[in-house]
Amino acid sequence: MESRTVITRSEDETIELGRELGRELTGGVVLLIGNLGAGKTTLAKGIVEGHKAAAADAVSSPTFTLIHQYGEVFHIDLYRLDEEREVETLGLDDLFSSGALVLMEWAERFPALLPKERVEIRLRTLDDEAREIVVNSPRQI
Repeated sequence: MESRTVITRSEDETIELGRELGRELTGGVVLLIGNLGAGKTTLAKGIVEGHKAAAADAVSSPTFTLIHQYGEVFHIDLYRLDEEREVETLGLDDLFSSGALVLMEWAERFPALLPKERVEIRLRTLDDEAREIVVNSPRQI
């Protein structure tokens, strides 16, 4: 997977970019980084579908359940957690070592708990529909 910057101009374009990424990603940890409303879950819908784990419309935000599983894809949202000890109870190390694709929202808040090798995708709102999405290739942080 190459590093790149993409501008999407609609929810459908963001999902389509996610589908492309989902076909490229074989496993590992992917951080979805951006403010509220930046499109993290929308991109995750496409990634899950592109990875052939579930249809995009089956994917929802795991804000209140923390972890959703779609076949070999785990979608995690740490927004509601405040302390590392709360995150440690989720068993993330087991997920990280499972070979599954692990999509994580708000994980950048807990850098000490993340694997050093990961993909980081940064989303930024440009206007109501447009998003700037920066995909960094897998690397050691």
